[in-house]
Amino acid sequence: MEDREYRLRRLRFRAWHRGTKEADLLIGGFADAHSERWNEAEMAWFEAILEEQDVDVMGWAFGTIPVPPAFDGALMQQLRSLDYVARKAR
Repeated sequence: MEDREYRLRRLRFRAWHRGTKEADLLIGGFADAHSERWNEAEMAWFEAILEEQDVDVMGWAFGTIPVPPAFDGALMQQLRSLDYVARKAR
């Protein structure tokens, strides 16, 4: 069985290496902000999210496309809050 810390490191790496800077910030920032508190089911949910297309995950987070029932719930609400994405001051 996989060690929890190794699994979290692997999830965070995958979250920060999505292919676009925007997806990295959204998904990686979410993992950094919340993953330490995740239980087994929440880690499995996030692993499933990582298998989805960035454009879909971003659409769900921004509310521009409907969230599939399999991903809807408390973690999706946290993802949609966007309060974990650092903003540059102008």
